[in-house]
Amino acid sequence: MARASFQLGEHTIKPGQRLQIDVPVARLYTHTPLHIPVEVVHGRKDGPVLLVCGGIHGDEINGVEIVRRVLRAKAISSIRGTLIAVPVVNVLGFLQQTRYLPDRRDLNRCFPGSESGSLGGRIANLFREQIVDHATHIIDLHTGAIHRTNLPQIRAQLRPGSETERMADAFGAPVVLNAELREGSLRHYAQTRGIPVLTYEAGEALRFDEWAIAPGVRGVLRVMRRLGMLTGEQRRRSPAPAELAKGSSWARAPIDGILRPKVRLGARVAKGEVLGKVADPFGNDEGEVRAVADGIVIGMSRLPLANEGEALFHIARFNEIDEAETAIESFNSSLVPPPDSFY
Repeated sequence: MARASFQLGEHTIKPGQRLQIDVPVARLYTHTPLHIPVEVVHGRKDGPVLLVCGGIHGDEINGVEIVRRVLRAKAISSIRGTLIAVPVVNVLGFLQQTRYLPDRRDLNRCFPGSESGSLGGRIANLFREQIVDHATHIIDLHTGAIHRTNLPQIRAQLRPGSETERMADAFGAPVVLNAELREGSLRHYAQTRGIPVLTYEAGEALRFDEWAIAPGVRGVLRVMRRLGMLTGEQRRRSPAPAELAKGSSWARAPIDGILRPKVRLGARVAKGEVLGKVADPFGNDEGEVRAVADGIVIGMSRLPLANEGEALFHIARFNEIDEAETAIESFNSSLVPPPDSFY
């Protein structure tokens, strides 16, 4: 029996076809219509429906490039199942180079949304109805917030033996955070509907970080292979097993001033270790930023200017820190050229 066509809004995508679609989302002040760009690749054979999306936060652009490269991968031409690729969800924020919508709402706190109410609620509702509800699996692509950078990592709600755990294992990021669901997020909405979701966090907002993009592309393709959507052998060697963090916490600025970091992203640190120093411009008043636990630095501020109490270094804690350090070193060595400890 021939596979059925895939219906997205008013568009019909036949088996073996790929189609770019503009989903109407809003209008600018000039009455110019605005659309969410979508490409659907509908395989000839049955399989999962995988949604890969970036730019829910409009300034997080690494995901845009990851989606583009995934769509250009040769293996995509013969997939089983269906790929829904959305490079930019928050087109309004993307145009303004900002995380937020024009009303200052965070789109990733607006799901499942509603037909009336705030702009964020209406966009979330439209994206959910038109796109998300078609998916059986989701990979949501993010970076650190403005002036912050993240070590490549997966965040997911993991249950032993679950499909989400299987996807996280396949992706190949060096670190996995068993992260609680945040109400209003895409991950919260999808997970409560039984749709397994991975959030990939890597790099910095408003930057193209090749050390974050290339592993993201490989990770998406690995997940597609694990789901049976791609056939053929994987050309690259399998990544070292990811290490599951048992928790994380932030080291914060002890005073107002200018930060001089002493460690790099991906560094192993010990509780009480000095991660950096904050001082006034004259150096008269100086405070030390110390690690709150043994662990690995998985996120950090890139802006030297700090207010007292501001989060500066994100430290993940592990049961076996040696294994976590080894996983990160192995991940480093797989990148060509290797990064200078991601900095």
